[in-house]
Amino acid sequence: MFYQNRDLNINYAKTRKNHTCYGMGLGIMVLDDAYPGFPGDVRNASGFPYPVQYEIAAGVDNYTLVWEKDKTPCRAPILAAAKKLERMGCKAIAAECGYFAYFQKDVAGYVDVPVFMSSLLQVPFIQQLIGPEKEVGIVCAQKRFLTDTHLTNVGIDLNSNFVIAGALDEYGCPEFDNLWDHEKRPQVPEIYYDKAQKDMIDVCKKVCQANPKINAIMLECTGMQPFARAIQHAIDLPIFSWGTLLDYAYSVVSHRDYYGHV
Repeated sequence: MFYQNRDLNINYAKTRKNHTCYGMGLGIMVLDDAYPGFPGDVRNASGFPYPVQYEIAAGVDNYTLVWEKDKTPCRAPILAAAKKLERMGCKAIAAECGYFAYFQKDVAGYVDVPVFMSSLLQVPFIQQLIGPEKEVGIVCAQKRFLTDTHLTNVGIDLNSNFVIAGALDEYGCPEFDNLWDHEKRPQVPEIYYDKAQKDMIDVCKKVCQANPKINAIMLECTGMQPFARAIQHAIDLPIFSWGTLLDYAYSVVSHRDYYGHV
């Protein structure tokens, strides 16, 4: 990549709006929370084949976004992070946690670039792919915190064909407890890849066994997508995740050219 010639089709540039940077990709707001992410996790930049620019949503950690009932204090710093990413020149804005769904409408109405605040935006699309007689299995971190507001704000019909399973609070996922369960996680959050992968495969198998109409899995959580391929091998179903959403998001704001022959 570093030795390629420049794109000769790029011969002229002018200031776009008030953007300060160019050649940008996705702007991603992350929680103001220190915990690790494997490649594939949204907060690990090394896993993506396109440029990402991070901005911390100041003061918004996993507890305030997910656990707290009153999410009003999160709104201002989330909007500020979104505006900063837009001002920098990011072509689209995303977030790292599916529970940012709560603020999808707020952010989309505040900036002038496409907004992908939650992996759950894919659920209505998946429902069209599998038909009304089959179900989307939404595997989230903690079901008890995923409210109707989260779902409706990303366009999910509450009476439609989906089921929700909580990996941590319903099925048990000890490795993820070490990152996101504020009643269990250690002072220094840590996680083992092999153990987490086994946990996620076990969870998804059990969810599918309990709900035989499931025909696709939606992995809500940023930390789940590093294991999406292993899960797919184990249950042989279409798997949607933050990864599939971000790949799509980048493709619509920076469309590739086509090379081939006729």
